[in-house]
Amino acid sequence: MIEVTKKTVERAMLIALDTKEFSKETVEEHIEELEELAATAGAETIFKIIQTKRGIDPAFYIGKGKAEELAQLIELNEINIVIFDDDLTPVQVRNLEKLFNRKVIDRSGLILDIFASRAKTKEAKTQVELAQLQYMLPRLTRAWTHLSKQYGGIGTKGPGETQIETDRRLIRTRISLLKNKLEKIEAHRMTQSSGRKGFLRIAIAGYTNAGKSTLFNLLTEANVFAENKLFATLDSTTRSLDIDDTHKILISDTVGFIRKLPAHLIASFKSTLNEVRDADIILHVIDISHPYFEDHIKVVDETLKEFGSAEKRVIKVFNKVDIVSDKSLIDFVKNVYKESVIISASRGINISSLKTMLKNILNENIVEEKIELPLTATKKASQIHEFAEVLKTEYDDNKIQIIYRTSRQNSEKIKKIIAY
Repeated sequence: MIEVTKKTVERAMLIALDTKEFSKETVEEHIEELEELAATAGAETIFKIIQTKRGIDPAFYIGKGKAEELAQLIELNEINIVIFDDDLTPVQVRNLEKLFNRKVIDRSGLILDIFASRAKTKEAKTQVELAQLQYMLPRLTRAWTHLSKQYGGIGTKGPGETQIETDRRLIRTRISLLKNKLEKIEAHRMTQSSGRKGFLRIAIAGYTNAGKSTLFNLLTEANVFAENKLFATLDSTTRSLDIDDTHKILISDTVGFIRKLPAHLIASFKSTLNEVRDADIILHVIDISHPYFEDHIKVVDETLKEFGSAEKRVIKVFNKVDIVSDKSLIDFVKNVYKESVIISASRGINISSLKTMLKNILNENIVEEKIELPLTATKKASQIHEFAEVLKTEYDDNKIQIIYRTSRQNSEKIKKIIAY
């Protein structure tokens, strides 16, 4: 993946389609978020267009007539890039680029571009490159190659500049190599996590820019990059939090979610997002000051469901209370969301309540057990280390005594191993 360090501001036109599937307010909120994404990528939005239409036009998405009308507007206002709020088919991209004579990308392409510019570690770069190549593969066209060379900028970072002229066979080979690389990374991550079985594991998840990294830094005194922008950080980071003199909690910060998150990106970031899958508890951080925070909650809940984490215990952490002007909103949240806490991570408001909640969960979920095994049961004794933190092991003439600490769930697994 090639990193582009020189940043030029591109003049963008944003286009969304209103098919009456959503309310007008929702469609407007979607395109406002697209504007924020465009700004994060380095574009200045000149026009936001919402086209009302019964259905999607298979050739031009918004219809040929509307596209021809916008082509004149694009030319007159020196628009560099046209960004659509939904995914476009290769045919639609080809037709629109030919008509507009400008770069045309969709929301997925824009998000991938942002991820390409934010990826810092080898793992993140590998994940982004894999997602980019999978996104690019069905979109290989002579026209796209011409435009990427001519215009550069947003939508052409990473493999787009070096791989677009190669044939599909070479790209598939590269995809295979990247998948193998990520499998090795995931195996290494699983080896690292095997030593954490005795701890309560918490993952911080939430909509992008909800304040996850700020909360993580506050709780753990870490120095994870936090910025008031979408997708400020891509890599998961795990730190310990001392709840009392004898117990620790392991907390992981994870990449933020967003509506219409590209499927390729979710698949590529599987190893990073496994921190969510493997957690005992999920802290779902929500920006309570955002006018559409309930919509954000639904997006995150649906994404967690995709990872098989829907049944996990989730604590909703409503952040940024310090900038909420409507105090009735706080009463609403308290009444509707029972297992929740309202905080400000940036100002440290009500963090003690969150820590108390975590301590109570620790007391509920972490147990210390003492078991006895015959001396011949060395395999079972070894398996206990996979599911628990072994505190003490003693041997006498005919038995092994083991004292371990682990979650209640893992303790049940250990008891089944012993009974088998």
